[in-house]
Amino acid sequence: MEVIKTDIEGVLIIEPKVFGDDRGYFLESFNAREFAEKTGLNINFVQDNESKSRYGVLRGLHYQLPPFTQSKLVKVVKGKVVDVALDIRKGSPTYGKYVTCELTEENHRQFFVPKGMAHGFVVLSEEAVFQYKCDDFYHPEAEGGIAWDDPNLAIKWPISTSAVSLSERDKHHPAFKDFESPFEF
Repeated sequence: MEVIKTDIEGVLIIEPKVFGDDRGYFLESFNAREFAEKTGLNINFVQDNESKSRYGVLRGLHYQLPPFTQSKLVKVVKGKVVDVALDIRKGSPTYGKYVTCELTEENHRQFFVPKGMAHGFVVLSEEAVFQYKCDDFYHPEAEGGIAWDDPNLAIKWPISTSAVSLSERDKHHPAFKDFESPFEF
C-alpha cells in the first residue's frame, strides 16, 4: 500500500495494491501490521460501518466528542463520493481548514480521518456504498456536527446546493464560528 500525506497533519490517503486480470481484481483492504509500519499509527479498529446512499446525499460534517472521539478509515465499494476532513483541533496550524479526497470503486482509495476532525461526504454517482472502520464505538450522546455549507469554511462541494439531500440532523448543525472545539492539537 502507498500512504499519501495531505495538507492536514494526520489525514492520509491510502492506496492499496490492486492485483487485476481479466477475471477481476484482488486487494488487501486492511492489514494492521502494514498500516502501522507505513503510517506509524497503531490503530485498533473496533467497529465497521456501511451506508448506502443515492446521488446528492451529503452526510456530515460529523464528529464524536471526547472521550468517545473516533479515527476512521473510509472507502467506497460501489460508486463515487467526495470525502471531506475538517480540522477542528484547537492549536493546529490547519484549524478550520479542510482536505478532500475522491473515493471511487475504481480507484480503491481509502481516506484516514484522525481524531479531532469533522468528517463528511457527498455522493456523486447514482448510488454509493460507503464503508468505514472506527477505533471507538459509536456513542449517540457524543455526536456533534458543523454546518456543511458554512460560508466561512467555503468547502468546495462538487455538486449544486439544490441537488444536496440532507438528514434532518444535518440541516441544523451550527456554523463553525459558533463551535467551541473540545479537541486539542
